[in-house]
Amino acid sequence: MSGNEIRELFLSFFESKGHTRVKSASLVPESDPTLLFTNAGMVPFKNVFLGLEKRPYKRAVSCQKCLRVSGKHNDLESVGYTSRHHTFFEMLGNFSFGDYFKREAILYAWEFVTEYLKLPKEKLYVSVFRDDEEAYRIWNEEVGLPSERIWRLGEEDNFWQMGDTGPCGPSSEIYVDRGEEYGEERFLEIWNLVFMQYNRDEKGNLTPLPNPNIDTGMGLERIA
Repeated sequence: MSGNEIRELFLSFFESKGHTRVKSASLVPESDPTLLFTNAGMVPFKNVFLGLEKRPYKRAVSCQKCLRVSGKHNDLESVGYTSRHHTFFEMLGNFSFGDYFKREAILYAWEFVTEYLKLPKEKLYVSVFRDDEEAYRIWNEEVGLPSERIWRLGEEDNFWQMGDTGPCGPSSEIYVDRGEEYGEERFLEIWNLVFMQYNRDEKGNLTPLPNPNIDTGMGLERIA
């Protein structure tokens, strides 16, 4: 499939699950002085996650244009040295604002990658935050992934935050096993599911958000 076909497949899939299609926002955030550029699909929804803004929908899907050249999610030093990093890319994402949470996010993701992208189930691995027993149980008992294909990782790998402050939470990532011949790049991360539960302040304190939210991100170019 081409990039255009994958983009439309993703957007249409989540529309069929009750999500509202939202156009990509500007690369320069309109109302967030903490960011120079839009670096993730959730940036246009930041105030919704914080409970400061309401939208006429509780589920959204988008393909957001992103630019990463500095800051927390900067991959600039990896560009040109790996086969998977870009400065500019399109991020496919589905979002829930106080509606569904971990179970639906995981089951939707599994359905899309296995039934729509047709990725072989036996080549898929996932990671979860080390203390996230709920996500582990869903992957293991409901999806049916064996324990050896579910990795428990620490905060550096599986606790996502937009920046030094702001919305954050544990995450679960989906990987494709490309084979031993790829060496260090054998396991390719394709989708990050963030269970947005907290707001981190300037002192590093975590405060529960008004509602638990879902924020996922999958790089279009990486899939294509």
